[in-house]
Amino acid sequence: MLLTRIEASGFRNLEGFAQFGSGLNIFYGDNAQGKTNWLEAIYILGNTKSFRTSQLRECIAFDQQQAVLRGETLRGSTTKQIQLLIAEDSKQLFINGKREALTRYLGNLDVFAFSLEEMDVIRGEPGQRRRFIDRGAVAVSPRFLNTLSRYNQVIKQKNRLLGEASQSDNPAQYISQVEAWNEQLVELGAAIHDQRASYVERMNQVLDQNDHGRAIFGAERITVRYRSQLEGKGDLDNYADLFGERLALRLTAEIAAGHSLIGPHRDDLEIMSDGREVSRYGSAGQQRSALLLLDLAQVSIYNSIYEESPVLLIDDIDAELDRGRIEALLSELEGRAQTFVSTSRRAIANRYRDRAQTHRVERGQAVRETGSYDGVFVGAGFDNDAIDQADDGSMSKPTAG
Repeated sequence: MLLTRIEASGFRNLEGFAQFGSGLNIFYGDNAQGKTNWLEAIYILGNTKSFRTSQLRECIAFDQQQAVLRGETLRGSTTKQIQLLIAEDSKQLFINGKREALTRYLGNLDVFAFSLEEMDVIRGEPGQRRRFIDRGAVAVSPRFLNTLSRYNQVIKQKNRLLGEASQSDNPAQYISQVEAWNEQLVELGAAIHDQRASYVERMNQVLDQNDHGRAIFGAERITVRYRSQLEGKGDLDNYADLFGERLALRLTAEIAAGHSLIGPHRDDLEIMSDGREVSRYGSAGQQRSALLLLDLAQVSIYNSIYEESPVLLIDDIDAELDRGRIEALLSELEGRAQTFVSTSRRAIANRYRDRAQTHRVERGQAVRETGSYDGVFVGAGFDNDAIDQADDGSMSKPTAG
């Protein structure tokens, strides 16, 4: 899978388009010119979410009503055009000009990112780590997104009911309705637990087999552990039965609290460096290294399942790594991911000019510099009226639906 072109309109300060090679692609330029904005645009085009903000409307240029991102992808000999339109309170997704639901759109461009904003995976709340697992799991099993969506809908409905029950003079009248929602939660929650636990196990296998930590950072070995809220309460190998038992046991407490108290939406991921929790005991440098190693593990998992490359973004690469580690990292990624990096240092762009496609970013425009490596044929530009075209439905990697 390759991203061969992206075009931005009304998105932050970006103007125009950029075309890419199959390997290393570099955005460089002075600060506040738009380098990270181009990486963010790629990430949003693939994931429909940003790694910088939870509100996509913040990406719309201040004098615009909407932002549009268009991308061209290449898988084998099949080219697709994908498009995302961001409005104040909505987003619309298109594949080859045909509007599509999120579950069909995701999987057409799989993007992983490393940036300072993503450090919340290490330092932040459990929800950040759950989302990190889920993004990786959805990338390798797109239908998992539907399971997550259904679970969140059921939790929302159940919480609304529990809120009403907690305020009622006769909360017992709500018990049968809550139990009906719990039956759905058991099925969906078990599927989520199993998918996450399986993905984390696969991550550990990759982290153990590929000693990137010592090779790139001279760092400790990183391991991860999926920590279920039900740990210590019974047999997690039979999660559905255990979850059902705990829901029945805590039913009265949930009604009193007015919201759901247990389930995989309250689980966490432990990230360890030589057996010590990185978020508590790791230095800032160790924490950054740990996150990048987890990103590399996700790339490796993707490679092993699909035998093709995802897209990896590394923002401000020279702020995190010295020259030797940059070289080790980029050598490791060669042939395993189409890589996009940003840097404020011209020297880095010059150093890799013979094996990368470089763009100088100034006032939001990405100007491709001569002498860049051409690693892939780039197709023609977009037809702005392509929204009315039909989706040919062709792709080798399955998407959810």
